[in-house]
Amino acid sequence: MALSQCKPAATKADSRLRQQCQEVYRRLQTYLILAVQAGLAAALAWLAARMLLGSHDPTFAPAAAVGVIAAAIGNHARRAVELVAGVGLGIVVGDVLINLLGTGAWQTGAIVFVAIAVAAAVRGTGALMAQAGGTGVLVATVTPTNPDLELPRTLNALIGGAVGLLVVLVIVPLNPLRTLRRVADPALDTFAKQMTASARALADGEAHAAEELLDEMRDAEPELDRLDEVVVAADEVARHSPLRWHRRRVLAAYKDGVEHMERAFRNSRALVRRIGTALRDDEPVPPDLPAAIELYGEAVRMLHREYLAVEEPAGARERVLAAVREAGKACRQDIGFSGTIVVSQLRTIANDLLRATGVPRDEARRMVRRAAAGYG
Repeated sequence: MALSQCKPAATKADSRLRQQCQEVYRRLQTYLILAVQAGLAAALAWLAARMLLGSHDPTFAPAAAVGVIAAAIGNHARRAVELVAGVGLGIVVGDVLINLLGTGAWQTGAIVFVAIAVAAAVRGTGALMAQAGGTGVLVATVTPTNPDLELPRTLNALIGGAVGLLVVLVIVPLNPLRTLRRVADPALDTFAKQMTASARALADGEAHAAEELLDEMRDAEPELDRLDEVVVAADEVARHSPLRWHRRRVLAAYKDGVEHMERAFRNSRALVRRIGTALRDDEPVPPDLPAAIELYGEAVRMLHREYLAVEEPAGARERVLAAVREAGKACRQDIGFSGTIVVSQLRTIANDLLRATGVPRDEARRMVRRAAAGYG
């Protein structure tokens, strides 16, 4: 008996381990290019500082270059500029205070305090304040062994920042579409499969399966959050890198739609929760209702394919409206209280998905109302 209980536990542990390994592999695929960019930028910044300035200690050039690459993870060009500005601010504050106060433990604390305070006073972000404070520490540490480096340090930082931007935008820019696919494919495929599973649970009357699916959807939410981060990153590369300008259209469509897709995913969790309630209460389930949810999952798959193919998402829209029509048929049959709420949730999700296809808000509402009435 004990052995039979151990086998399912071992199988579940193996499944979790495989999922963790797959997640690590996907993250390496997504972010390994950033490690390459950072290493190349650091090396080129060091060489540029040595060759252009004749600097024997070009510490701040690779530091600023790597700071720019780090900013590219969230990929806001403004943040990259802020990091370079933070390096410059830390250098200036450090040099001024070291000339006035000398070096030591309390002087280092004073440098960090003033650098962060100045960054806050100019309404800098957390990235600017952190970089200014960190650079101030570096200045206070390096100065005792390398005096009279005020101007070279500032120039090193500027060169490093320029090299970092050059690497990110020109030399080794991300392939935005490939990066997007690596995250979007598994995230949206999981989303669509979850909708198919919820339709199956509803059709088969399996309340326990619906409850398990709800837990899986909670666990999958970070994948959707990462999709938002990667879409913003890819879109910024496509807008600023001359080598990736031809990808701007598809990335712009994804960026506009991802907010509505995330909202649809979160509303889907409420739908699955209500499915579980309907099944536990033994409410009648018209066959049109699982069919509607299945069409919703197909719409998610179709929308992703049409985005990547740079096509008008007409197929996704049609499946969304077909799902609303099927749900409307179910609502006109024998259906319980929770089933009625499932239909209402489906219409809300349909509106989210239509918005993700580029339909304006008022037009999306009108299309859903017509489809629900059987005219769409």
